[in-house]
Amino acid sequence: MRTGLMLLTLALTLWTAAATAQVTVRFIEPERYTDAENRFGSGVTLRVTLGEIRRIFEGLATRGLPPGRTLAIDVLDIDLAGIERPGANVPFGLRVVSDISPPRFRLRYVLTEGRRRLAAAEETVTDINFLLRASRFANGAFDHERDLLRDWFRRRIVEGRSPTN
Repeated sequence: MRTGLMLLTLALTLWTAAATAQVTVRFIEPERYTDAENRFGSGVTLRVTLGEIRRIFEGLATRGLPPGRTLAIDVLDIDLAGIERPGANVPFGLRVVSDISPPRFRLRYVLTEGRRRLAAAEETVTDINFLLRASRFANGAFDHERDLLRDWFRRRIVEGRSPTN
């Protein structure tokens, strides 16, 4: 009985690791990112931003990557939507979002299936029309970034369109 329970635990651990291993996200020199945290002592910290961006990519991979495919993403830069307003809404901070401050990510990625490389590139992901989408009426944290990355993931990874399409 005890051996069976240990084997079941091991199997579940390996299955969970395999299910989440479809995507790896690395943050390269995050302390140098353009705008990934509130630098005025209030609002979102760098650790919170990186955790949320990691969760976004993991969620996209869980729902969108076919079995057997692996995606490795290096996040080279983050510029969140909006501009910080120091001193406003202390201690939470305030980020004013307008069409002149779209979210922007610089990514390097490799999509593989087994040993075969399906896609690899380094690109800047942004959308100057990000405020024109209907889903923008949601009022949660990182909504603009989530929408941008979801659209990028669908075009590049799921549909396989190149950056020039």
